[in-house]
Amino acid sequence: MGKQTGFLEYERCENREIPAAARIRNFQEFHTPYSAEIRRQQGARCMNCGVPFCQSAMKLSGMVVGCPLHNLIPEWNDAIYKGQDRHALARLLKTNRFPEFTGRVCPALCEKACICGQYDEPVTVRDNELYLIETGYRQGWMEGKPPVRESGRKIAVIGSGPSGLSAADALRKRGHAITVYEREDRIGGLLMYGIPNMKLDKSVIARRQQLMEAEGIVFRTGVNVGKDLQISNLREEYDAVILCCGSKQPRPLQAEGMEGTKGIFYAVDFLTAATKNLLGSSHLPAAMQAKGKHVVVVGGGDTGNDCIGTVIRMGCKSVTALEMMPKPPAERKADNPWPEWPKTLRTDYGHTEAIQVFGRDPRVFSTTVRKVFSEKGRIKAIETVQVTFEKGKLVEIKGSEQKLPCDLLLIAAGFIGAEKQIPASLGLEMTGRGVVSTPEGSYATNIPGVFAAGDMRRGQSLVVWALAEGRACAAEVDASLMGYRNS
Repeated sequence: MGKQTGFLEYERCENREIPAAARIRNFQEFHTPYSAEIRRQQGARCMNCGVPFCQSAMKLSGMVVGCPLHNLIPEWNDAIYKGQDRHALARLLKTNRFPEFTGRVCPALCEKACICGQYDEPVTVRDNELYLIETGYRQGWMEGKPPVRESGRKIAVIGSGPSGLSAADALRKRGHAITVYEREDRIGGLLMYGIPNMKLDKSVIARRQQLMEAEGIVFRTGVNVGKDLQISNLREEYDAVILCCGSKQPRPLQAEGMEGTKGIFYAVDFLTAATKNLLGSSHLPAAMQAKGKHVVVVGGGDTGNDCIGTVIRMGCKSVTALEMMPKPPAERKADNPWPEWPKTLRTDYGHTEAIQVFGRDPRVFSTTVRKVFSEKGRIKAIETVQVTFEKGKLVEIKGSEQKLPCDLLLIAAGFIGAEKQIPASLGLEMTGRGVVSTPEGSYATNIPGVFAAGDMRRGQSLVVWALAEGRACAAEVDASLMGYRNS
């Protein structure tokens, strides 16, 4: 696939980034695409490898290698190289209906499994994917296409995050009437309110909503199922109900002095409020404003990084990111060979911006919050302590305590499961991880006609996994309603 000698002739060329000093002045997306000519060269780098791990989604050492959607990457890279953009887009959309999302926020499992990356730099799969979908919208190729025949079956999807959108899209194409319920004022779930605008412009979600509505999908926002509308009523009205409510119970921080102290927030609540403020839906509470404040973020994942980028744009006085785990190595270790996911240090956009603004990497590894200090009920400082793991147990290192100024503490320590209201009202079986239990390889719950997909079933994961779960769940729902599989 691609040009036989392309990987020898052309170097990897990622989409350009606006320099950190300029991009932190606003919340606009900061990646700018290259020309079609450059994309042809990048498509040409795709090798005619015997085993394309990039699209395999196979398990190695307990980790998935390659794309969970099984995208036909070598095929559409070859088509890009040959200038066949519309055909390339068609091959991409066959497996991934939402490349405008994955092309922006996916960590590119495919690229980590690209054989070019074993000795050189991998193919720019994610940038190529984004080029195709944006070309499709620009050329008018992305049109709403309602199904030719209606099945007469009605399905309710609860939650409009990536798994809900994926399930709704696939089932509508089978002719089913789809209504998607979302408790927020806009669709998208964490795509809308968990990922900041500079990473995923919210107009991209609105554009996709218009396309799905043109195909006949109904979105009902501002409806909190279980409170505004009883789930029992939906079960009576619809032939099937799909739960895509996410895994939104945040992991609490255990530190002395937190209870009742103002200025401490869970990261997603903070990011949600920041985005709503940006979109004009509501004003950011004064306690959440970061301007002129010392900010500490607890958690070293993508959400923690997004918090760093957000508070820098708000004009924080300083930002420190605490991570309980030890600092990863700069290079792969011998026990982490290609094509496994590289367990190496990754410096993301927020870290780069903090280095630009404050002259240092904001991350402090093997450290957590031990105590919170407050004045008149408001947080003013924290005490940190270094930690280590002994026989799998977290242990504090005596004498390592430090006191840091902190006016705003953001907890980005992950999630511990799905919210309980809907599962409890339905009597759903849950796993020990706090998510909905389904048989292995199935999305059906213990309640007939009720299915679950995405983080609510899988636990906190990536957008690409949510899209894959939604599509697979849709196939099972369709088979249960129609009596056969269309796959």
